[in-house]
Parts: sequence; C-alpha cells; structure tokens
Amino acid sequence: MTASSPSRVYLLRHAKAAWAAPGERDFDRGLNDAGFAEAEVIADLAADRHYRPDLLLSSTATRCRQTTQAWQRAFNESIDISYIDEMYNARSETYLSLIAAQAEARSVMLVGHNPTMEATLEAMIGEDLLHAALPSGFPTSGLAVLDHDDSLANGRDRWRLVDFLAPGK
Repeated sequence: MTASSPSRVYLLRHAKAAWAAPGERDFDRGLNDAGFAEAEVIADLAADRHYRPDLLLSSTATRCRQTTQAWQRAFNESIDISYIDEMYNARSETYLSLIAAQAEARSVMLVGHNPTMEATLEAMIGEDLLHAALPSGFPTSGLAVLDHDDSLANGRDRWRLVDFLAPGK
C-alpha cells in the first residue's frame, strides 16, 4: 500500500449467517436472527464512536449485503457503497489491493468473509499482534479499526489496530 492509501481502514466480517437450506448455494446464505441483531448492534456502536467510512466495499454474497444494510441504516443511508464480486472466496491479497486502490478515500471499510478477513488483518498488523488482539479468531460482526502509522513504517506501510468491536464485547 502506498502513502496515498486511506489513512483509516475498517475490516468488518459479515454477521452470523444461517445454515444453507437444502440446495442453497453458500453464496446465497442470508443472516440468521442473531446475525441481523448483531449487525445492527455493531453498526450502531460504530456510529456512536463516529466510525464512518468514506467508502464501503462489500462482497456481493447475501450475508454481506445484509450486514451492509445495517450500516446504511446507522448512517441514514448516506454512505457510498460498492459491491464487489471478487471479494467472495478471495485471498487477503485481493482485500489489500482493494484498500490500496482507494487513494481518494481517507477511510474505507471492507465487509467480507473469513478466513480472508483475519488473514488481511494479520497482513496489516502482524501475526503476534493479531493473536494478542483476537486469541479466538475474527468473530462474526467483528470490526477492526486500523490507522496508518508512519512512525512504524521502516520502509513499508504499517497499520495500528486502534479498536476492535464485537458483539457482547
């Protein structure tokens, strides 16, 4: 990522999804009741903390779209959202490239899937800090808030985890 990348990144794992119905594709799985509730809670908590991205990039999978709708409501639908097919079944390199490509945005949020979300966070802050911050892994509806930190640069981009929100935390 370059110096023109966003200075703040939000990584949001989609909320808890229902099990696939017989014959239903994984891509089409929606949120279950607990997932709808946790998506609303995290979106409202983030809004209360003024965690508002300039741009939200979401996987096109149903559960990510439904999670994103909670953010639209929390910010009175005034958020710029792009749905990206390549975020489904992606590798962390795809997520990192999407972040780096947002040179015009001061902050960007990715709404996506695990294990990619956890791998992206690890690539940004390192394995040790990831395991210290999330010893049980990246939970559904978990929101990592990262700031670019030039003091950590050492010749490459470095990110600092400034907050992590999760249901029940």
